[in-house]
This record gives sequence, C-alpha cells and structure tokens, in this order.
Amino acid sequence: MNTKKIEEVMFQNLEFLIRLAYYYVKDLQVAEDIVQEVFIKFYNNKSKYENRGELKAFLTKMTVNKSKDYLKSWAYRKIQLQNKLFLSAFEIIHDELVRIDEQTIIADAILELPLKQREVLIYYYFHEMTIVAVASLLSIPESTVKSRLRRGKRF
Repeated sequence: MNTKKIEEVMFQNLEFLIRLAYYYVKDLQVAEDIVQEVFIKFYNNKSKYENRGELKAFLTKMTVNKSKDYLKSWAYRKIQLQNKLFLSAFEIIHDELVRIDEQTIIADAILELPLKQREVLIYYYFHEMTIVAVASLLSIPESTVKSRLRRGKRF
C-alpha cells in the first residue's frame, strides 16, 4: 500500500474513528491521540496487513482495542482519581462533540451507560450494523448482543 493510498484511507476514516474512540473514552483529546496511534501503527505495519476483509473494519477493531487499552491504563485511572478528589474544587466541563454531532438527549444517555451496553447500542443504532455484524465485530454470541441491547434500552 503506497503513501497516497494510506493518506486517502486516513482522510476517509478519520472522523468516524475519532467519534468511535470518543464514545469509549469520553475525552476528545484522548480520542484524537488514540486514532493517531492507530494510524501510526497501521502505517508502520502496512506490509503485515492482509487484504482479507474491509479496511474500515480492521481500523475500527484497532481503535476499539486501543480505546479499551486506554480505559485499563494507569493514566486513565489517575485522571479518574483526580476528578473524584477535586470534583468540588473544579467544575467539570463536558465535551460538546456528541451534543453538536447528534443533537439529541439519547447521545448523552448512551454515554452514561456501562461500556458493554454502550458499545452495542452505538454499533447497532448509530452505525446501523446488524446484530450478527455486531456479534462478529465484538467476538461475542448474538444472544449476548441482544441482551446488552435490551439492558441498554431499559437503562
């Protein structure tokens, strides 16, 4: 894959991947950093990419994995601890990306859901994926996807 083709892939998928990472980490700057890391990793390992499937799905999976890694990281836990300690001293300003982008109360409610339910709802409703496709992407049974959708709607 040549450099021109990689630039084209980055341009086509940038906004989608940033939005996806944001849904996981709830921080625009961190989401941008995650997507940047994904593109760097893809660029450095482009020769290892096997063109067996859709490139967008491959980049999506990389972004999801990087986002989940971030949520498990010490840096994230440190920030969460600082927010809890200094909550009364500082007013938390929420990023308005989802409000502007979706213009609905539903987007805010989705961000409040636990990660497992949130990711299923995002793929199913915002990216209009089928239950089978969501199950395949997340490597979970279809019945689990249905259960998470049901719980997410109930929340």
